[in-house]
Amino acid sequence: MLYRFGCLLVMTISCLSFSGCGRASEAHNNKTQPVFDTSTDSDSDGIPDRAELSSFEDRQNFRRWFAAVAEMQFYRISDEWNPAQRDCAGLVRFAWREALRIHDRPWFQKMGAEYESIAPDVKAFSLSSNPLGEKLFRTEFGSFQESDLTGGKFSEFADARTLKNFNCAFVTRDRRRAERGDLLFFNQPWVQKFPYHVMIFIGDPLRDGEGASDWVVYHTGSSPADDGTLKKVRLAVLDHHPDKRWRPIESNDNFLGFFRLKMLD
Repeated sequence: MLYRFGCLLVMTISCLSFSGCGRASEAHNNKTQPVFDTSTDSDSDGIPDRAELSSFEDRQNFRRWFAAVAEMQFYRISDEWNPAQRDCAGLVRFAWREALRIHDRPWFQKMGAEYESIAPDVKAFSLSSNPLGEKLFRTEFGSFQESDLTGGKFSEFADARTLKNFNCAFVTRDRRRAERGDLLFFNQPWVQKFPYHVMIFIGDPLRDGEGASDWVVYHTGSSPADDGTLKKVRLAVLDHHPDKRWRPIESNDNFLGFFRLKMLD
């Protein structure tokens, strides 16, 4: 009897020991996961990774909304576009913001009956949940630091120069490599206050495409004080602009080329 009791006691202790190992293993497997650095700027372009669109689908959907909103201003300028912001860079800023909004029923009611759903919304973030808040536009060179968000290096406003220098990356001077939503920049250095001008490449438009896919849309004003007007025109037409300085061709030194939003690059 003593022998059997001893064996039973040994087995009980052994079971308790294995049970304890099981709990220790479970605790080890459920340890706290590492917290990733939210200020990562892996390509050192000044825009934090978390504010860039990493998926192909998001980039394509943003491009479609961005180009569509810009194009629709040619047919009727939206009341949502502040008159004090209506110039060439203002068109980019307006289309950028509207492309990131949630395109629900209230949005369509606000924008007008002529707007229609042309793509899914961006999934990574909307304008209201964007990591940069309302200050979408970088204003200085340098890789991103968390302190930039409170240090004045991002703004709700960006003129054409700021868009080119800090928010876009040069892609090409060859239009065959351009993608919908890319920006074209021109420089007229003798215009001291506003030397830069920007256009939006929309490619294949929503309306009146004439079977072509080389369309751009732009506001002719260089500042809100310049009333200007909206233009929608083919690159093939601009190639023969009467003022050679505005021709988007590689031999024109005033044409700086096609640039891509860093958020998409």
